[in-house]
Amino acid sequence: MTIMRALLRQAVEKHLIRPLDLHFALLLADDAHPALMLAAACVSAEAGEGHVCLPLDSFNDIPIFAGRHPELASALRQAAGAPVDWSEILVKSPAVGDGSSPTPLVLTQHRLYLHRMWCSEEQVVRFITGANATVAAEDPRRREVLDTLFGQQPDDWQKIAAAVAITRQVSVISGGPGTGKTTTVAKLLAALIRLAAGRLRIQLAAPTGKAAARLTGSLGLAIQNLALDEAEKAQFPMEATTLHRLLGAQINSQHMRYHAGNPLHLDVLVVDEASMVDLPMMSRLIAALPGHARVIFLGDRDQLASVEAGAVLGDICRCAEAGYSVARAAELSQLTGCQITGQDNKSTGKVRDSICLLRKSYRFTATSGIGQLAQAVNAGDVKKVNVVLNSGFADIAQVKLNNSDMYQTLLDDCAACYGEYLQRIHHGAPPSEVMAVFGRYQLLCALRDGPFGVTGLNERIEHMLTKKRLIQRSPAQSNKWYPGRPVMIARNDSTLGLFNGDIGIAMADNAGMLKVFFPLPDGSIKAVQPSRLPLHETAYAMTVHKSQGSEFAHTALVLPNHFLPVLTRELVYTAITRARQQLTLYADPQVFAQAVMMRTQRRSGLAERLMQ
Repeated sequence: MTIMRALLRQAVEKHLIRPLDLHFALLLADDAHPALMLAAACVSAEAGEGHVCLPLDSFNDIPIFAGRHPELASALRQAAGAPVDWSEILVKSPAVGDGSSPTPLVLTQHRLYLHRMWCSEEQVVRFITGANATVAAEDPRRREVLDTLFGQQPDDWQKIAAAVAITRQVSVISGGPGTGKTTTVAKLLAALIRLAAGRLRIQLAAPTGKAAARLTGSLGLAIQNLALDEAEKAQFPMEATTLHRLLGAQINSQHMRYHAGNPLHLDVLVVDEASMVDLPMMSRLIAALPGHARVIFLGDRDQLASVEAGAVLGDICRCAEAGYSVARAAELSQLTGCQITGQDNKSTGKVRDSICLLRKSYRFTATSGIGQLAQAVNAGDVKKVNVVLNSGFADIAQVKLNNSDMYQTLLDDCAACYGEYLQRIHHGAPPSEVMAVFGRYQLLCALRDGPFGVTGLNERIEHMLTKKRLIQRSPAQSNKWYPGRPVMIARNDSTLGLFNGDIGIAMADNAGMLKVFFPLPDGSIKAVQPSRLPLHETAYAMTVHKSQGSEFAHTALVLPNHFLPVLTRELVYTAITRARQQLTLYADPQVFAQAVMMRTQRRSGLAERLMQ
């Protein structure tokens, strides 16, 4: 066994790379090419960590290994023949190409990609760079329609966002919680309907069932506040769907019913919670769009990036940091009556003219601790974070998890908060009421495993609820079901109409049979036998990632009692902004501060390429 092969096996044993990464490397390179073997293993492992590509200068420190095992990183560099001209070595391999022909790896602009990742990024770049093209000749009614729907305020960024979207085929509207994204899109769709020559086919979509249901409800309320006639109302979609449902996901398959050869039947697509959309899914969505379709992406660029590879929304919105071009600012000023100043910065690309950032929150006032804490965390301002946490805001509670008594406090609090919906079940409340009460409170975790993770806390919360006689579990360990058990779907099942992230609660139906009831985006409820469910897990606690697209009246966040790299500013910000009225933090103050200072890094070429 060669030195490189042995070192990579050590990396697998230390859980620094996956067996898959090693097998991929051995498939592409033999023992005579250790540098290529290392490069293949690293780029595969990086993709598994959510990165789209690996910059060649990263091989100077090999970030996958250096942070945890610098000695192993040094040994790998030596085994590869360091110092190495990586570009020269890689271009000589038949396994590496420039993207013009199918090869396992693609090397371009000093970045190394898996071929599928490069294809996805290339498709997104081509699509988004076309976003600066107008969709039709100038319509003199645009200003009148916008004034009617939004009024004539001098600094109305919601109106500016609508103006951006009605003048571009692809647009992005980003804003934090309470900035009015849904209100904006309701008025925007009304404007498009009024400006259209004929009937528009409009679709609403979101990455998860919970996000789709929330979009359906919030958009429905926003539409009620608009002065629309019956013909206009009839063109609004009745419900949002998940991206998987929209594209026609197939069971146990990556293939979609809708694709380039069978495009979607729509004229306008609104995608909410776009920060959750990973690069491969974005590529599939783009491929399935008809050529004339108008697309509006909504989301919060500061939230966690997708679980899978890429941070597409964040990368796109980086183009907006320099403001609008001078010509675009003048156009938007004329359309809205707002005073917008343009910037002559040619290094930021034209994509910036198709983006609008909403900054004013209508949910959190100056007296809101949640709002101030979210701003401080987003800015990485640890001093301001501590000031907010110690200012006695009524909507924030802090429990310092530094001993076993405080951990017990966490469990007691969870039992008390979840006890309300369990009492409703005991008293025979209908499923709709039970699910509404359950959705008021949610415990969020940064980790999957351990006493501070989803698995450990779900087990302990179940034990506590059993001890308090709020639930009655079967003595048989093989039977995990009981009335009141909340579950989250972990695998798509298009046959049942259940998708990853959907949450249901086990209750007896009218015949006394235990079923799992799921709320659907259209407001209806689906009851499914427990034995028919796809892969699922108990959901008293869920990860922050899984909570994206959801909001809760009372959100609780628990962090581990020691710092881990998974604890980042984006994770904390996302968790905080799930709370509408009350936030409880279970964390060691030092761990919380370290998390606020740690930014998520997703390596890709998307932002740089969009700015060219």
